[in-house]
Amino acid sequence: MLVHLHVKNLALIQEIQADFGPGLNILTGETGAGKSILMGSVNLALGQKMSRGMIREGADYALVELVFQVNSHTEEKLKEMDVYPEDGQVIITRRLMENRSISKINGETSTAANVRRIAALLLDIHGQHEHQSLLYPEKQMEILDAFGDREISEARDKVAELYKKYSRLKKELEGYEMNEEQRRREIGFLEYEIQEISQAQLRPGEDEELEAAYRKLANGKKITEGLGYVYQLTGYEGEGMGALMGRAVQKLAQIREYDVQLENIYSSMEDMDSLLNDLNRDLSSYLSEFTFSEEEFGEIETRLDLINHLKSKYGHTIEEILSYEAEKEQDLEKLVNFQSRKEKLEKQLKNQENLLNDASAGLTEIRKKWAGELEKKIIQGLQDLNFLNVEFYISFKEKETFTPQGKDSISFMISTNPGEPVLPLQKVVSGGELSRIMLAIKTLLADKDQTETLIFDEIDTGISGRTAQKVAEKMKVIGENHQVLCITHLPQIASQADGHFLIEKNVENMETVTRIRKLSYEESVEELARMLGGAKITEAVLQNAAEMKHLAQQQKNTRLK
Repeated sequence: MLVHLHVKNLALIQEIQADFGPGLNILTGETGAGKSILMGSVNLALGQKMSRGMIREGADYALVELVFQVNSHTEEKLKEMDVYPEDGQVIITRRLMENRSISKINGETSTAANVRRIAALLLDIHGQHEHQSLLYPEKQMEILDAFGDREISEARDKVAELYKKYSRLKKELEGYEMNEEQRRREIGFLEYEIQEISQAQLRPGEDEELEAAYRKLANGKKITEGLGYVYQLTGYEGEGMGALMGRAVQKLAQIREYDVQLENIYSSMEDMDSLLNDLNRDLSSYLSEFTFSEEEFGEIETRLDLINHLKSKYGHTIEEILSYEAEKEQDLEKLVNFQSRKEKLEKQLKNQENLLNDASAGLTEIRKKWAGELEKKIIQGLQDLNFLNVEFYISFKEKETFTPQGKDSISFMISTNPGEPVLPLQKVVSGGELSRIMLAIKTLLADKDQTETLIFDEIDTGISGRTAQKVAEKMKVIGENHQVLCITHLPQIASQADGHFLIEKNVENMETVTRIRKLSYEESVEELARMLGGAKITEAVLQNAAEMKHLAQQQKNTRLK
């Protein structure tokens, strides 16, 4: 829910902050106090275009900040959109300057489009056409499906699963769309590649073995010269290390009997002599066995050239080349058996299409059944809200193509006045009427809608008396499951407030400024009296206001019980 609003340097607003709570938050104030500016600031934060004159006179910038506390369901949805709430909070800010603006989500710069996409999870604003989701067919479908609850959900999930398989088969079949000449060319090319790899008879690890042998033979002269020199230094002839070591061992053997400590030195010297002797034999053996063969060297070089050529075309390693060969063999098999596989896929796709068509038709029937129920309830709800001669029904059309949600295209059709034709919702209603229509729908779906915060503006346009009381009661019902912010001029609605905020305009230091403050119970009664009595507030008006507030509180306590 929206827990905090901060606005600075916007029109008549110098700086205001408001903390909203759960339930029904009512905003009231005299005409011209700045109620529309306050709601407009929320729209600005969500990416609405800004006019040049909105920044307060003399200020360099304007700022709007919204702080939301989200539940676990919304938090998971936000994470899917790469937004990670901190301590369950999401902060949306927009800094407006004369020629540009900067939007941020939790401190990270974001586009206006992304802000709107994320804000759709957080709140729903009703009062201005560009923000009224009810006008969009996809939202209308969402409302119907939510009303049908589990029955529609299960049928829709079945359609989505069948559509997934249908799309996969369709995409696979599209790969078979080629003429005979293309097929022959592709077969010839695949056969050439497969034959080139197959003829090489590659063996995993072979390239590493050959490269090691190539290095050995290519550097044979250096190896033999180097080992010959080492053998001479460590040998047992002349002044070689082996001969010197032998004489040292012999000398120690002669003197070791004179001191027991010399035994350890003698033993170590013997071990060294033995190791050196072994080393010398290994060197001799390697030198005697090492031979350089021009023929062998040429064969290795030719083989490596072939392998490197194949690597340049089919993969960086022999394993990758062999994997490429296997993949192309599968492609070749598909092309060789092209017609039979195509016919098989066409049959599978047709069967899947029939299944999907039946499931979509079943979903349509279920939707139509629930649509009839929804129509009745919406008509009743609209009549309660002063649409006395309303006509309403849900129109169904079949889409030309399948979708994961079936083939239904629906439209809410309405006529709000006698003699007027029934037309799609977006072509008929005003902002105030649309707000009341959404109010009726939200009341029906109060326990199913996942949007946490609802904002209603102009909800009470053109209504009074008993209708106003009905609107107030419906607002209260929604407030039991959602956070509601509502601007109103009707005391019947304002009396139901869980939190009552007054927006007022004052002159301070020769400047006109708009302020907002939360009212106490007594202050709320006084504001209700002003709304009831106008300029002159009598004792009778105050008593009437107090009684209205008391009755609203009693109704609330009764519902809670």
